[in-house]
Amino acid sequence: MTQEQPRLNHVQCLDGRGLHRMAYWEWGDAANPRVLVCAHGLSRQGRDFDTLARALCAHYRVVCPDVVGRGRSDWLADPMGYQIPHYVADMVTLLARLDAQQLHWVGTSMGGLIGLGLASLPGSPIAKLVLNDVGPAIQFAAIERIGTYLGAPMRWASVEAAADYLETISQGFGPRTRAQWLALTRPQLKADGDGFVPHYDPAIALPFRGVTPELAAAGEAALWASYDRIAAPVLLLRGADSDLLSHATAQAMTQRGPKAQLREFAGIGHAPMLIADDQIAAVREFLLSP
Repeated sequence: MTQEQPRLNHVQCLDGRGLHRMAYWEWGDAANPRVLVCAHGLSRQGRDFDTLARALCAHYRVVCPDVVGRGRSDWLADPMGYQIPHYVADMVTLLARLDAQQLHWVGTSMGGLIGLGLASLPGSPIAKLVLNDVGPAIQFAAIERIGTYLGAPMRWASVEAAADYLETISQGFGPRTRAQWLALTRPQLKADGDGFVPHYDPAIALPFRGVTPELAAAGEAALWASYDRIAAPVLLLRGADSDLLSHATAQAMTQRGPKAQLREFAGIGHAPMLIADDQIAAVREFLLSP
């Protein structure tokens, strides 16, 4: 019998100003030693993985965190904490809570970079890694595009109005029904009086807006070094029209380091939402194969 709704839990994590609570959504048997962590993109939250989690929770304890500053997690007192090394540290705390000696990881965009960072550490518990439309080299034009809306003040009168707006900035996610899109939209919203606002701290945009082409280039060199240290098998998913992960970078990722398996999806940009049958099948086949 498929689990219809996840359990919501929290774990305390350390930051430069004290403690913050990170929320995580859990599917499947909490005693299952096979753990799959699914980590979301920059302005998203853990409920993005509901469809994938339902498809895999018979095999795994599926854990979908709301990265700090998003969803049901706390907001940071210091917005400069909204950066990948801090997120990796939070995930180490989460894995200690889960008592996960070994796990599989699916990361979309930012969630993939968190997984890449964690998988590159000596003694990493990540045994298989799925990177969804992200790699060490990120196209600066995509950073500029995301920066045009990230953290901007927004308010909508209804869920439907919010869904209409979010659709305009989410064309790359690929085809979906209106029902699927509303299901993806609802957890993105927080009630505010008689309307709705985005369910994330607008301050997550502050470190992001500080990225220059020079900083991006320096970060790319460090990310390639981390990628080359990964020992686990890697599946790389790419929207064929992605403006964030270039085809050249994806090809390079198949040739060096862990030599990722590459699956591209036609008619999709940044990033595949892992709700389509062929996308779920690709992830499932990679994770469950011996």
